[in-house]
Amino acid sequence: MITFCISIVLLILGYLIYGTFVEKLFGVDPERATPATTMTDGVDYVPMKPWRIYLIQFLNIAGVGPICGAIMGAQFGTSSFLWIVFGSIFAGAVHDYLSGMMSLRNNGCSLPEIHGAYLGNGIKQFMRGFMVLLMILVGVVFVNTPATLLTTHFTPNMSVFVWVGIVITYYLIATLLPIDKLIGRIYPVFGFLLLGMAVAIVIAFVVYRPEIPEVWSGLQNRHPDAAHNPIFPMMFISIACGAISGFHATQSPLMARCMTNEKQGRPIFYGAMITEGVVALIWAAAAAYFFSPESGIDTAGKGGPAMVGLIAETWFPKAIAIITILGVISAAVTSGDTALRSARLIVADFMHYDQKPIKNRLLVAIPIFAITVLFLIFSLVDANGFDVIWRYFAWANQLLATFTLWAITVWLQREKGHLWYLTTMLPALFMTMVTSSFILVAEKEGLGRWLPNGIGYTIAAVITIAVLTIFLVKAYKPKKETING
Repeated sequence: MITFCISIVLLILGYLIYGTFVEKLFGVDPERATPATTMTDGVDYVPMKPWRIYLIQFLNIAGVGPICGAIMGAQFGTSSFLWIVFGSIFAGAVHDYLSGMMSLRNNGCSLPEIHGAYLGNGIKQFMRGFMVLLMILVGVVFVNTPATLLTTHFTPNMSVFVWVGIVITYYLIATLLPIDKLIGRIYPVFGFLLLGMAVAIVIAFVVYRPEIPEVWSGLQNRHPDAAHNPIFPMMFISIACGAISGFHATQSPLMARCMTNEKQGRPIFYGAMITEGVVALIWAAAAAYFFSPESGIDTAGKGGPAMVGLIAETWFPKAIAIITILGVISAAVTSGDTALRSARLIVADFMHYDQKPIKNRLLVAIPIFAITVLFLIFSLVDANGFDVIWRYFAWANQLLATFTLWAITVWLQREKGHLWYLTTMLPALFMTMVTSSFILVAEKEGLGRWLPNGIGYTIAAVITIAVLTIFLVKAYKPKKETING
């Protein structure tokens, strides 16, 4: 419990100290007009109150990531606590803040435009397609998860496809409606619910006093299949949303189009990520106890959603347990629809297609939803379909974070000069090694079934060094590209 308490304090101090440093590094201008005030369209560019934007951003980026991801990451032991704390402060929150503020400064532009301005037009074109595909995968994961949970816990005699139809219909409505009509009104409520679930877990800590593992007890890999799941890189892929997640930067432009002052950036972008880190840490601590032999609880074969139900039903009265499960469902739903909304905006930005008329929104959204439904059918019909989609979604998510960190690093080098770019270059190098290693070392998802681990890590290190070399050679060359150019 001491490690847990210290970790919470470190996250708060990270926001107050390092968050302030990053804010000063960016150089906010409270007098600068924001796109919400200069480009108001009543659909996507809509001024909203800062507390409401913060809660929507928190809910958008959270989903079930800081719950299920943190739970599965806790299988690796107390090293998961360190990754959540230091990943959130020095990687995830910096990634979210700077990408969000760069979007804010450039008319709320979508993430591929930022990639293109600082990594080249080729990368921009690739990332447009890559990110739309990632948003569709997010939509699939976050339709499948709530539909499955609703069927399992509340309507076991009803086909899961009924709930799939209901959820996907809701997603289409939420994607098409102006952001302040549905998302802006009810999502803050769901945000409070997600925070309330975390508070309930903390209360359970006080009541039951579980023996949460301490860091000084050892950082050894406690995964039940440790031989085939090394901490590096598997844990850093499992815990994404609780430490760093590329998906977050796809959501930031949605909120950048609603902010009315640059000073709102630190609580909305950096603060929401730190809040998510706190939530992830709470769930990881609870799961670490349940996974430990001292708990005496059988957790064999239980995935993230199943563990949520086990924790809730073990520690909470039935009514609160039901609310907790509903909270997880709502968290999934409210990330799935904003992911597909992001896909619509990315395509619309690419096509320069005005999204104010409803017919234009439909023309962009319908093909996106048609592809989503095809992936959904595969995830539900094939026995391993969901697992395949989830694994590649997780890796693609971290790969996107890596590209975004490199784009921000180039921006820092150009705008702020030497040394300051180390703020994001070091996390970018680390994530380059993580994503490269995953493909080369993972036995089920990558080439690890054929390559010995030593060779896989060596190739990943060579890739990382090559990327660093390219950055050092090219980043200093003057570029004419701008985000809006």
